[in-house]
Amino acid sequence: MNARISLQARVDDYLAERRRLGFELGKMGLALASFARYVAGIRHRGSLTVDLMAEWARHDKWNRGNPHTWARRLKLLRPFARYLRQFDPLTEVPDESIFGAVPGRVAPHIYREEEIVDLLAAARELRPHGSLRPATFEMLFGLIASTGLRISEALDLLDADVDLKFAMLTIRRTKFSKSRQLPLHQSTVDALERYRRLRRMQVRTTPETPFFVGTRGRRLGEPLGNRQVHRVFNELRDRLGWVNRGAHDKPRIHDLRHSFAVRRVMLWHTQGTDVDQAMLSLSTYLGHAKVSNTYWYLTGVPELMALAGGLFERFAKSPGTGDE
Repeated sequence: MNARISLQARVDDYLAERRRLGFELGKMGLALASFARYVAGIRHRGSLTVDLMAEWARHDKWNRGNPHTWARRLKLLRPFARYLRQFDPLTEVPDESIFGAVPGRVAPHIYREEEIVDLLAAARELRPHGSLRPATFEMLFGLIASTGLRISEALDLLDADVDLKFAMLTIRRTKFSKSRQLPLHQSTVDALERYRRLRRMQVRTTPETPFFVGTRGRRLGEPLGNRQVHRVFNELRDRLGWVNRGAHDKPRIHDLRHSFAVRRVMLWHTQGTDVDQAMLSLSTYLGHAKVSNTYWYLTGVPELMALAGGLFERFAKSPGTGDE
């Protein structure tokens, strides 16, 4: 690598170029910044090597010692390494032979209705009682469960994005730099209206005010933080003592989104809806870049596998489907 141009400068140029094309690259941006700091910290000189990248991948901040984690980290460097080759042809590009392929999707925890009810009830009991804090977390978790929003999308909502007159949410520039509008059920509209009234009693509101706000001290009225939300959720989850039915370590907030999608597809099955026709609308509602991401639920979630198997069994036994 040209010593006159720092690795961090190359990282900045790469990210700027990709973001001009519409990619957000939040996770990759953090990984590349971490890699640049690592290279600078060990005073590496010369072209970037696979051994150097692999050593960085092993130093994840949580020290998990998990080759799957290392494989995910290394995968984030590959596009950047290919980009660097135009400036330094000796740059090496790591492949999957080091830590193996990045594992595919694993089954989420699909929440039962009573688990969601218990989660919202536990949020209502957060302290201090009577403050905005319990209502904020009850509404946040309830909205994700009832709409399938990503946690980032819910936290990015502004007051102007929540149109209760027309029962519509506007989700702006989401994971794939697209905006979309989501119709809301009347019960969700009613809950959002109650929260908005309570919030306006304690926080001065403009159209640009975050819909979900911090509730304590200097954070009152400020955007609610992702880390704080996960900390509160984890506390409630552990208190409720759910039995984990997913392949992740524990049930997650994101599993509320998965649960929304699965429950919708299961409802279509029971109603006799043509799922192939309806899947595109669900994919659009969820903000998936490809409908194949939505179809994953049919093969990746046990609840839907069992349901689909039952439908196929009935089809196989119906008249006119004998051996051919």
